[in-house]
Amino acid sequence: MTFLLVLIVVVAIALYAIFVFNRLVSLRQLANEGWSGIDVQLKRRSDLVPNLVDSVKGYAGHERNVLKEVTAQRERARNAAPNDVAQRAQAEAALTTGLARLMMLAEAYPELKASANFLSLQRELTDLENEIQMARRYYNGTVRNLNTLIQSVPSNFIAGIAGFRPAAYFELAEPGDRAVPQVSLGR
Repeated sequence: MTFLLVLIVVVAIALYAIFVFNRLVSLRQLANEGWSGIDVQLKRRSDLVPNLVDSVKGYAGHERNVLKEVTAQRERARNAAPNDVAQRAQAEAALTTGLARLMMLAEAYPELKASANFLSLQRELTDLENEIQMARRYYNGTVRNLNTLIQSVPSNFIAGIAGFRPAAYFELAEPGDRAVPQVSLGR
């Protein structure tokens, strides 16, 4: 009778450990999927930058410092370590700030503001920023769930034994960078 009780307890603990391990794996995969979604949207935005710079250059060529700065920020963002969330967030925050400055140039150049090409690029950038925000929200939600399971008792014991570590949130470094760049669509 005692042996049977011990066997039931051991089996229950083993089943719980398997359940928790599988849940940790599932959440880690969801976080990886979320990061991949962010990465895709950031690459799309990065690919849009040269077109924006060229479009502005045609109307505001003497604003070379802003144009060079945005181009350099794009390169830093593209060269950031793909899986280093903190480094990538910092580089992307700088690019977001540069893009906001680039968009503000349009206010000083009515011809640029009226350009169909520039308006199309503005719309595309606005859509991309919304996609990035949604991808960031999804990723951070899965990271929250993963980190909660990793740090909660008793699942933290299984997470520690299996080598699971908390994942980093994708956060912007500057509070002012948290806003989506305001893009006038010429309305």
